[in-house]
Amino acid sequence: MHIFKLVMKWLFASIFIGAGSLHWLRPEFFVKIMPPYLPWHLQLVYLSGVFEIVLGVMLLISRCQVLAAWGLIALLIAVFPANFNMALNASDNPQFPAVLIWLRLPLQGVLIAWAYWFTRR
Repeated sequence: MHIFKLVMKWLFASIFIGAGSLHWLRPEFFVKIMPPYLPWHLQLVYLSGVFEIVLGVMLLISRCQVLAAWGLIALLIAVFPANFNMALNASDNPQFPAVLIWLRLPLQGVLIAWAYWFTRR
């Protein structure tokens, strides 16, 4: 694997392992951005954290890389409603400038493209 892609894979995996850990360390933040129509907010926060950690680790295992990348794409799509809900209610998170919260939405597309890169050997 080209060294640049390897470094980017480790960075990408680290982002998800770190973010997934935050779901367990600071679940109240993630619960707060959950759309009201979803049930079991705390349980879904913990579950998505587990998936972020597991898929991030799997991405670093060569034989699991493609499966992990597709799993991360699915996860990014699955959590988009929470990010959209956060943007719609940006005033609930005054610690973040609203423009950054809204810019997080197209960032999801960048992350999906980044994950897709790892579906290709």
